[in-house]
Amino acid sequence: MAPESIRRFGYRGEVEQMFLGQSSNAIDEKGRITIPARFRELLGDSAYVTLGLSQNLIVLPEQSFLEKADKANAPGMTNLDANFFRELFFANASHLEFDKAGRALIPQFLRDAAGLSNSAVVAGVGMNFEIWNPERWAKQLARMQDPEYIAERLNRLDI
Repeated sequence: MAPESIRRFGYRGEVEQMFLGQSSNAIDEKGRITIPARFRELLGDSAYVTLGLSQNLIVLPEQSFLEKADKANAPGMTNLDANFFRELFFANASHLEFDKAGRALIPQFLRDAAGLSNSAVVAGVGMNFEIWNPERWAKQLARMQDPEYIAERLNRLDI
């Protein structure tokens, strides 16, 4: 459970606290990555990591993970789209635990799926954060600087 000062969706008091920014982090020989202190604070006592949609990893606070689990389980086992999401989301998920140095062990199967070896980029994306292979992140950054790509994506969102 997250500390009392951190409420659902990462609010602290009247100020919205989100996962923002990015950092480059080493992955040690055991597969541990140091998560920025600010991100660990927002995660509270428990977090989950799962496969993202861009050959990356998504790290979710426990409350957010449980909300997605509730939505995924609501349609029942006969809903094929829900089954697909559950397989993608849960089969690739793992609970994260932090050691005293702020490191979390990323399971080998997730490191392999995200193409992670000895370094990674940790990128805040609002209510959660992502862990990227540095080369894939560089390609994502290049897309984010392409005006046509940006316009196409934002038009779909009506932002």
